[in-house]
Amino acid sequence: QVHIVESGGGLVQPGGSLTLSCVASGINFDRAAISWFRQNPTNKRELVAVIGRSGGTNYGDFVEGRFTISRDSAKKTVLLQMTSLKPDDTGVYYCNVLTDLDDYWGQGTQVIVSS
Repeated sequence: QVHIVESGGGLVQPGGSLTLSCVASGINFDRAAISWFRQNPTNKRELVAVIGRSGGTNYGDFVEGRFTISRDSAKKTVLLQMTSLKPDDTGVYYCNVLTDLDDYWGQGTQVIVSS
């Protein structure tokens, strides 16, 4: 059975940092591309970052060098390190796992950037 679990969200002041974690079980982790998406009440779900099977990465234009996505095969975990956070980064962050057979979503973790 596939389980995708995100954690690490919370309340942070503008300019602060957070690290989100996505743990994926029940899949062939090394053959999966894993992404972070986010959604707030006024916007559609948008891509934040993606890391491919071989470790190649891509980011949404709004990231502007502030976030770093990484993967650890031994722990079956993908991290999203976020720095210089802005109020516009507020939203629910979702982990998406794309395998050869299907794609899976976690339940999301809330990030609030506010003073």
